[in-house]
Amino acid sequence: MNRHAWFARSWLSSVYLFLYVPILVLIVFSFNASSQDMTWHGFTLDWYRALAKDEEIISGFLLSVQVATLAATCSVILGTLAGYVLNHYRTFKGRSLFMGMASAPLVMPEVIIGLSLLLMLVSFEKALGFPPRGMLTMLIGHTVLGMAYATVVIQARLGEISVQLTEAAMDLGCKPHQVFFKVTLPNIAQSLVSAWLLTFTLSLDDVVVSAFLTGPGYSTMPIVIFSRARLGLDPRVNALATLTIAVVGTAVVLSGLWIARAERLRRKQLATIDS
Repeated sequence: MNRHAWFARSWLSSVYLFLYVPILVLIVFSFNASSQDMTWHGFTLDWYRALAKDEEIISGFLLSVQVATLAATCSVILGTLAGYVLNHYRTFKGRSLFMGMASAPLVMPEVIIGLSLLLMLVSFEKALGFPPRGMLTMLIGHTVLGMAYATVVIQARLGEISVQLTEAAMDLGCKPHQVFFKVTLPNIAQSLVSAWLLTFTLSLDDVVVSAFLTGPGYSTMPIVIFSRARLGLDPRVNALATLTIAVVGTAVVLSGLWIARAERLRRKQLATIDS
């Protein structure tokens, strides 16, 4: 092994250790019998039993899942429409402005997004009496943030679709909306799943935007965890994080296998068509 390869592998190993050792420590100490310090005092499942009886965390988790599911679905729908417009209509008035506004949340600090949405929604509530701060306002904020990520993912996949497919469908008598639902959507199904998972994850662990837009009685799981972490160590939070890592890790592996399988089938179909 030459010096450059050794340095590259050492550097990569250091990065992985920096990223994943804290997660492993958190998982290990979720089974620690002590709740006072980071010293191992024996194995226990008491914190998982206590977590099952913690109504605040359970309600926060359920609220987070509801908001994340709705926000991811809305983000994928809006991101698909935005990506389709940007990909298929290369010249229209205001295209640059539209593209910039669609991608602005990617580079804008979440504090600015949360504060600006808060001021806008408070103004609407004073003028119209709607919407009250709570689940709906958080859903709006998470959708604004998630749509930008969904647009990037979906637009990239739309750019890979051959124009010949849509032209062939049009030649065979399909109308534009039929081409979209019968040709375009099946070809971007993998990117839709990827965008949904990405925006779901972003919404599930968002703290900043949720803190600005939440209302009384609407505390998501990240807000509950953050408020408890400020008061000191809480092994129930470690147990919750361990369960979250297990569920998310399983979902990522399964979705990765499904996407890889679908990609292999798509390549086989294209090879059959070409031959």
